[in-house]
Amino acid sequence: MKRREFITLLGGAAAWPLAARAQQGERVRRLAVMMGGRNADTDPEGRAWFSAFRQGLEDLGWVEGRNFRADYRWPAGDLDRMRVIAKEFADLQPDVLVAGNTPAVISLLRETRTIPIVFTLLSDPVGTGVVASLARPGGNATGFTAFEYSLAGKWLEMLKDIAPAVTRVALLFNPETSPYAKHYLSFIETAAPTFKVVVTSASIRSVSEMEAAVTAHAREPGGGLVVLPDTFTFANRGTLISAAAHNRVPAIYALRGQAVDGGLVSYGPDTVDLWRRSAAYVDRILRGANPAELPVQQPTKYELLINLRAAKALGIEVPPTLLARADEVGGAHSSLCLAARQHGRSRRAPRRGR
Repeated sequence: MKRREFITLLGGAAAWPLAARAQQGERVRRLAVMMGGRNADTDPEGRAWFSAFRQGLEDLGWVEGRNFRADYRWPAGDLDRMRVIAKEFADLQPDVLVAGNTPAVISLLRETRTIPIVFTLLSDPVGTGVVASLARPGGNATGFTAFEYSLAGKWLEMLKDIAPAVTRVALLFNPETSPYAKHYLSFIETAAPTFKVVVTSASIRSVSEMEAAVTAHAREPGGGLVVLPDTFTFANRGTLISAAAHNRVPAIYALRGQAVDGGLVSYGPDTVDLWRRSAAYVDRILRGANPAELPVQQPTKYELLINLRAAKALGIEVPPTLLARADEVGGAHSSLCLAARQHGRSRRAPRRGR
């Protein structure tokens, strides 16, 4: 063997154990993630959130099975299940906990005030006691808020735009999974006289109560629904959408998955984007950042989805002005097809107070 070849081979052989030792020496981090929505295997929206989060981590150098491992759970709006999962996760002592909604993060905070928590899709982290302030959370939790209360007026405006005959609006929510509902109700009651509607609260705690509330609201003409961002109503959206369609009640939803699955219209933040962005906070904490000092961030993108199939079934003619504002519009032969985004348009967050 030539001298140069021998030296090259020797150098390569010497490098192998060094590379192996470096890989073995890199501590594998552990995450525990309580996702929102339903199982990724059966729920396209949940699958999109899951994929965005995993891709966000990978883009930052975190590859599952190489330098981190993760436990994922899908409580699907079940509060008792969330509490069981929270205890299980706290016992695991992961490096970072991730929570997909308000009741999930509250369940985790009951179990630990030391393990860092990154949350997504919260409505009111200050009012629910999750953080001390948006600028300086002050505890072991931080992340991304998805909704602000002024959106309630926007939902009412859009519902009237798409269904002008609506004169009575019920605000539908489960108080156990949306403890912030009273603030949305306050905003929508303030906006109600402008749109000549009467607003009532439809508080439900089970699927049967939800169906009964929709049926009762449909007994008189002019009924419409505003469905709050709520892990319970989102997890049970199939039943809710069917009840609204059966009773011919126009409804506006806060989350895109509800319009994708057959609801009339939805308006709210780009939740996939929020899950992707949450990976950046996990990355920062894994690299030493203190969650108490990471400010809570707000949405930068909002989406308006209109399901024309649902509109047709309700006998609603969607105004061209509203169609022009939509980010996605459902066609007659498909669930939802891309509309405005094909033209490179993105919808920024609404101004406060709108």
